[in-house]
Amino acid sequence: MHLSSDEEYRKQLLTDLSGKELHDYYYGSYSSFHIHEEMLKDAVRTRTYQRAIEDNPEDFKDKIVLDIGCGTGILSIFAARAGAKHVYAVENAEIAIFAREIIKKNGLESKITVLKGKMEDVVLPVEKVDIIISEWMGYFLLYESMLDCVLWARDKYLNKGGKMLPDRAEIYVAAIEDGQYKEQKKRFWTDVYGVDMSCLTPTVMKEPLVDVVNSDMLMSSSCKILDLDLVHCKKEDVNFSNNYSLKMNYNDRVHGLIAWFDTPFTRLTRPNLLSTSPYKKYTHWKQTVFYTEQDIDVRQGDTLFGSIAVRQSKTNFRELDIKISYHIDTPIQKKEFVNMYKLK
Repeated sequence: MHLSSDEEYRKQLLTDLSGKELHDYYYGSYSSFHIHEEMLKDAVRTRTYQRAIEDNPEDFKDKIVLDIGCGTGILSIFAARAGAKHVYAVENAEIAIFAREIIKKNGLESKITVLKGKMEDVVLPVEKVDIIISEWMGYFLLYESMLDCVLWARDKYLNKGGKMLPDRAEIYVAAIEDGQYKEQKKRFWTDVYGVDMSCLTPTVMKEPLVDVVNSDMLMSSSCKILDLDLVHCKKEDVNFSNNYSLKMNYNDRVHGLIAWFDTPFTRLTRPNLLSTSPYKKYTHWKQTVFYTEQDIDVRQGDTLFGSIAVRQSKTNFRELDIKISYHIDTPIQKKEFVNMYKLK
């Protein structure tokens, strides 16, 4: 049996996906169906949005809603079911074509209009909207920088007094003990099929690890390092520098910092919260680990402190450059150093 041509393959789909390669990698990746399957299977993510929307019909009744980065259209469907007058769903990736079919199949084409294109390029058929919904969050909250276009749309389209879902975004950090895995990660490069690649070890440690972290690995208090009011914050606020202070819970060795985010839905009749904390149920965002180049011996009651500076990379605005300083000053030891990281 011979392989089908590209033309024959496209005929079997709902629409022609040619030209997909013209998108940048970000939009191209969101044209992949398995990514949407992974997000939809994330019950914490999807159910939190569903509850925030469908459990608040008073907030959605007869409202004009904008869904930014609508993907399959699931959040737009929730909004229509909650009583929205009309929903404008914007999506630049090719999944937008399928979102139209999904919406039609569910009998909501008169309530939801899908606009394919970048948020900054599409023209809404209304001057203002009452509610903006978006699931824009990336790893470490800010990776991929989709928040930029959400804030742009807020400034252009959101009515005064309008609602954002979510309306806040917070990042937390804590210290972790993870010596066994950290050592495995470093030792791997010393003997790769008989080849010494240890020169890569310092570089590898500069890349944060996105993974599920067990809560019992946390060994300190947590500290909030970012708190964005999404109704009023500026685009520039995603580039920030804040101090942190962590009190140790027991005697051990610190191997790095863990970061997670929460996005509260506070300005609703029935508020809700989406959390990626290691103390909560799994989400596809997992957590982000920043391993230290030096391990830090601590005792219960000691305080590890420093600063964390985050900015969008100048070479690729979707990537993040992160600088973390580490300080500890006790009668037993005094240590301070700075690590640089790139989340890409």
